Amino acid sequence: MNALEISGLTVSYRAAPALWQVDAAFPAGALSAIVGPNGAGKSTLLKAALGLVTSDTGTVRIADVEGRAGLANLAYVPQAESVDWDFPITVAEVVAMGRYRAAGWFRRVGRADRAIAADCLERVGMSAFARRQIGQLSGGQRQRVFLARALAQQAEVLVMDEPFAGIDARTQADLLELLQELSADGGSTVVVHHDLAQVRSAFEWVLLLNVRALGCGPVADVLTEDRIREAYGAGLPEGTPVWTG
Repeated sequence: MNALEISGLTVSYRAAPALWQVDAAFPAGALSAIVGPNGAGKSTLLKAALGLVTSDTGTVRIADVEGRAGLANLAYVPQAESVDWDFPITVAEVVAMGRYRAAGWFRRVGRADRAIAADCLERVGMSAFARRQIGQLSGGQRQRVFLARALAQQAEVLVMDEPFAGIDARTQADLLELLQELSADGGSTVVVHHDLAQVRSAFEWVLLLNVRALGCGPVADVLTEDRIREAYGAGLPEGTPVWTG
């Protein structure tokens, strides 16, 4: 079974294609990445899969369920810049939002749901900050909290848009360790990422994207020198190693 499967996906902005006939499949139980240059359509791909942007053509299956019904199987962590950090809400309340779908949007989150949220906050090492206003946290701490909110949904598939952007190396390592633990436990995670070296060393599966799919499969098979040069072209900095063996 695939965690996320995309077929023939095309998305256009003002008649210019942001994605063109993209086919990609991310296996269940794997830690997968989406990589490509700026403007390649990586975030658009996730948003189209979630129904946050309108696609021209294509289908999406999440945990083998096609269409909007599949969204019940997915938890999403957006880019940090898309969040209103001044909103007066505590860390604990943010994580508890992950239980709204299970509890019902118009019902109060009960004791059992709060316990699940607290466990997820503990798992990401943020229990001590439960009463802190979300805007008072560092970038890395905020990312941990939003991962905890996603975990609280207990969804089959987790997708994250640039979770490593703007956080320090220690927090990146901790976050990566958490994602690897999820994979080891059978969880399915798809991450938009920009660090090819880290994808090679820590991820199992990758989609190489530049408006169209240039390869999707095991990391060693997809991130070849020729494909990376095709994807990044002149956007690849001079002297950047594209393959390390």
